[in-house]
Amino acid sequence: MQIDRLKIAEILLVRPKKLGDGRGYFMETFRENLFQLEAGPFHFVQDNQSLSAEVGTVRGLHFQMPPKAQGKLVSCVAGALLDVAVDIRHGSPTYGQHVATELTGANGHQLWLPPGFAHGFCTLMPDTIVSYKVTDYYSFEHDRGLSWDDPAIGIDWPVEARSAILSEKDKHQPQLADLPVLFTYGE
Repeated sequence: MQIDRLKIAEILLVRPKKLGDGRGYFMETFRENLFQLEAGPFHFVQDNQSLSAEVGTVRGLHFQMPPKAQGKLVSCVAGALLDVAVDIRHGSPTYGQHVATELTGANGHQLWLPPGFAHGFCTLMPDTIVSYKVTDYYSFEHDRGLSWDDPAIGIDWPVEARSAILSEKDKHQPQLADLPVLFTYGE
């Protein structure tokens, strides 16, 4: 398993090693001791999975505010997606910046984003299945979001706004400039 830091140092790209032959492959998708060496002493309490049937489905940008903030380890089980993490920690040198990487069922890569980051993705193939581990339980009252197409963040999504498939919730999320201070860098 190879773990790389991306342009925002707290965001990690986990590249599990696939061992394959004519029957298929074997891949160790998570190993707590190696993960914690790079990410810190995070513990996962819930696994989630979503299916997006159509190409151009955008989910996000989502996060949970404290005290129920979540870190997420995201992977693609089938299909492909552009996965995005946005730094929403006030005072951070990378506040409002994002990283984006392609996760596919074929490459097996995973993206780790700790609490203090908004998360979203856009599907690149039909019937894309996303699986992710989280460090706190889902809490409806702490569930928040950020506008997926905020020009201040400048994400280069692989879909135009008029053709993106969005939930009603994601059509009405606030811009970064309107987001209250929920996370502070260094805390």
